[in-house]
This record gives sequence, structure tokens and C-alpha cells, in this order.
Amino acid sequence: MNNPFKKDTTSYIDFKVMTDLKWHCTKCELKSGQAKTWQVWRQEKGIQLDKDKKGNLYNNIFCSNCDKKTIHRKLKSLKIIEQTKARFNISTKTSKKIKKLYKNEECIFLRTLSDRELEIDHKFPQIRWGKNEENFNNYTDDQLKEKFMLLNRSNNLLKSRNCEKCFKTEDRGNFPGIEYWYKGNKQWEGKDKNDINGCEGCFWYDPYKWRKELKKIIGKKVNNTFV
Repeated sequence: MNNPFKKDTTSYIDFKVMTDLKWHCTKCELKSGQAKTWQVWRQEKGIQLDKDKKGNLYNNIFCSNCDKKTIHRKLKSLKIIEQTKARFNISTKTSKKIKKLYKNEECIFLRTLSDRELEIDHKFPQIRWGKNEENFNNYTDDQLKEKFMLLNRSNNLLKSRNCEKCFKTEDRGNFPGIEYWYKGNKQWEGKDKNDINGCEGCFWYDPYKWRKELKKIIGKKVNNTFV
């Protein structure tokens, strides 16, 4: 198959290395160091990554070059899964609508950014999806705001790291330095790994609601309004 990435990009180079369908060390052989990269490969490009015996999309094995155990990645197949690829696409029309609904406000630090600086992300992390999402192109405004939020690239990566760590350890993330969850506590308590209820209450699931509920506890008022 043809390389699905733009020539000379990091992903282009890594994909070329991995076409031998062997395990490759992420420290010394591959250039992509962010977990979000591999998530994009799977969920937006439809690329199949192999799993270890525990079902992880990586393998922690010994690297003779690094002389220690490191995270390795491997392509399962060179075949692109078009159905998987298609289900993550957000139409240009829907993308513009979501940005307009939020007035181009990035949800972590509440900054107004340009269209090109903003990325649309699901509140419910894709790593926990157990089935294909329904088509959301006909969602109402309220449904879109319930489903999506706006992040810049660095904060999108940060959210992904927190959600991936939670998925592995069941220790929920927090806004740095503030261990507060408006529903539940630090322990992720879904009925299974694909239960959206286990994510509710976490800052990374819904920063807007997290702030709203925290303000109720703080109870600080200025001119009879919460700040």
C-alpha cells in the first residue's frame, strides 16, 4: 500500500520503518513520541496496530540498542480499515458549527483562538469507545456541545495522556494541583472500561461543568454572581 502520510513528516518516516511488520522501539527507532500520534493513526487513518498478549497496542520488550525494556510499536497489517477511518471524520460544516457554538473558545484556559489553532475533540475519550459512534451531522446545538469541546494541539495531547493513564490505572486525572471531581472521586468507577459514567465528574471530561460545580463549593460571590 502507499504511505498515507505527507512525505518527510514524522509519521511518514515511522510508517515506512514499520512496513516490515516487526516490533520497533519508540526510543531509538521511531520518531513519534506522543501517544496521541498512534491514536490518530488508528482512529483517523484506519491503520491497524498490533497488540501484546494483554491486549495493549504496544509491547514493553527488551531493546538491544537501548539495553533495556522499552515501548515498541508494530503494524498488524498494511491494510487500511476504511470503515474505522470514516467513522471519525467530522464534516467541515459540522466543524464550523461547533467552533461557532463555542465562539472559538479553547476550553482549558478559556482563550479565544483562531480556527486553525483549534481542534474538535470528544469529551468521552476515544480510547474507551466500545462501538462505532452514531452519525452526529444532524445533532442539535445542545447535542453537539454535550458531545464535543475545543482544544488547541498541546492541550489535546495533554487530555489524551490523562485519559490513557486513567484507562490503564483507573486513577482519574485532575486539573494540575486541584484534586476535585464533581461526580465520584479519584477512582474511575464505570461498570466496564467503555462506560461513559465513569468519566463524568472529571475535569478532562467537561472543563466547563467542572468549573461550574467547583464554584458552587467555593461560594465566592461578587455582585451576587459566582466568579
